Amino acid sequence: MASTADFRNGMVLDIDGNLWAITYFQHVKPGKGGAFVRTKLKNVLSGAVVDKTYRAGEKVNDVRLERHPVNYSYTDGDLYYFMDTGTYEMIPIARDLLGEDQLRYLKENMECEGLVYDGAVISVELPQFVELLVTKTDPGFKGDTAQGATKGATLETGFEIQVPLFVEEGDILRIDRREDKYLSRVNK
Repeated sequence: MASTADFRNGMVLDIDGNLWAITYFQHVKPGKGGAFVRTKLKNVLSGAVVDKTYRAGEKVNDVRLERHPVNYSYTDGDLYYFMDTGTYEMIPIARDLLGEDQLRYLKENMECEGLVYDGAVISVELPQFVELLVTKTDPGFKGDTAQGATKGATLETGFEIQVPLFVEEGDILRIDRREDKYLSRVNK
C-alpha cells in the first residue's frame, strides 16, 4: 500500500483489478476545504487514459512491474513477436496493446523493454529515443525563411516526420518518439 504522497510519474496502481500508470499528477491545496491530488492515469494494457482525483493521504494499491530486455523479431498479422534476451522465449504482443504511437517507430531487432507482471510479459515499451534511416525526402532550398524551416521526411518504418532543410536521404536521425520530434542527425 502507498499513499498519494508517494505518487510519481510512471508509478503503476492496481485499481479494480486493472493496472494503471500515472502519467501526470498535481497536489492541490485549495483555500477552502481539504487538499487533493489530481491525476491522469493510463491503462497499461489498453492504453486508455482517464482523469482521477484522490483525497490527500488516501491509500492506493501500488504494483511493482519488472522490466526485462526484449528484441523485436517479426510480425504475423496482428501479433508482434518479441524475444526475451534472457530466456530466448518468443513473446507475442497484440497490435492494439502496442499502440499506433509505438508501431510507427518499431523496426526489426530493436531493443525494447518488456513489462513483467506475475511472471508474464504483459506489454512492451520502446525506448524514448530511436535512431531511424531517412528513406525519402525532398531537397531543401534556402529561401524566404526567417527561422527554422522544415520539410517532410519518410523514415524506414514508413512514418513521416518534420525535419530541418539540411536532412537528406540516407541520413540516420535521432528522434524523440514520445513527442514525434526530430532531435539530431547521427554520424554515418
